[in-house]
Amino acid sequence: MSIEKKFVKTKSVCKVKFSLSGDQYKSNSSILLVGDFNNWQIGETPMKKAKTGVWSVSLDLETGKEYQFRYLIDGTTWENDSEADKYVPSGLGSENSVITI
Repeated sequence: MSIEKKFVKTKSVCKVKFSLSGDQYKSNSSILLVGDFNNWQIGETPMKKAKTGVWSVSLDLETGKEYQFRYLIDGTTWENDSEADKYVPSGLGSENSVITI
């Protein structure tokens, strides 16, 4: 798992790349990024799988904010990002990952 932040000097936006890699993700058929930035709409932000087996998606997120998110793997398993800036209770008996921009 990795999160790369690239701040754009001329705009109040940060380009954020979310990536998942490793043997545990190679056989998955879909991974979705779901969070505040897409109003928790499942299917709104699908991740793409590269030939190397790495799943990733990039988003432009407004600076000065925090965003809660999780990954939905194969439509059944919710997973947090081990490189999130912090974690907060989801209100559903689990935690959400948080990224601070």
